[in-house]
Amino acid sequence: MADLDDLRDGVNFGLGQKVENQSFYLKGCDHLDWGIKDRLSRIFRKESGRTVMLAFDHGFIMGPTSGLERIDLNILPLAEHADCLMATRGIIRASVPPTYNKPICLRSDAGTTILTDLNDNVVVDVQDAVRMNASAMAVMLAIGDEKTEAKTVANLTHAVDMGQKFGVPVMGVTAVGKDMARDARYFGLASRVCAENGANIVKTYYCEGFSNVVAACPVPIVIAGGKKLPELDALDLCYKAINDGASGVDMGRNVFQSEDPIAMIQAVAGVVHEGLTPQQGFEMFQDLKK
Repeated sequence: MADLDDLRDGVNFGLGQKVENQSFYLKGCDHLDWGIKDRLSRIFRKESGRTVMLAFDHGFIMGPTSGLERIDLNILPLAEHADCLMATRGIIRASVPPTYNKPICLRSDAGTTILTDLNDNVVVDVQDAVRMNASAMAVMLAIGDEKTEAKTVANLTHAVDMGQKFGVPVMGVTAVGKDMARDARYFGLASRVCAENGANIVKTYYCEGFSNVVAACPVPIVIAGGKKLPELDALDLCYKAINDGASGVDMGRNVFQSEDPIAMIQAVAGVVHEGLTPQQGFEMFQDLKK
């Protein structure tokens, strides 16, 4: 048991120093099985080492929220511009043609909705992820939530156990409750807990001091887009996260609720993969919108 009376914040994060003894292009993945590496290489482009994931799993707790009323009309036109699609098995089977051949990050836990207390989830059968040829499974952790922290950590460890058995990587998704501080100390702890329990990817939020969060997490981090922002602000968020070491973005509302979602996802890809500045990305958005 750690001595909780003498906890000290980390200070030596080795910023600017590359991960040593790494041969695979994604950090923390050298010693994984071939099948897990193969699936990760579908999600992250080898040329940039990054990914633009399109998240549209919101309906499993929110229902048909704005932009997700019709997956066939609102989301499928965006799919070709994403590196990976993140959604639930019901939506994928019902609305995403298998001929798209897009990597799938399968939302692999389910439970309560916005009508009750969130985060009381269970994990879906990993064999269903295998049947769907999923490239990864996404499982949420409610770090700091007294009611559901232990259960959601157990969900992640179970998913990792099964993922290792079947060769499917797991993405730990850090949830933020109303009483949780959105700062580097919290996100650093939550991200590290994901990795310590076996997550191969971590999805978390950008914050001040994010470079320390990334440096202390031994596996790739992608950022959540969060609430809808003006397009230039969303592109600035992407730019800052990539500059601070993120391996990509997993955006939903900032894409599908944009005034021009197809232009927006291409602008996001320009920032993530091509190194465009926020202003250059916004100019690209404006040109494509015209």
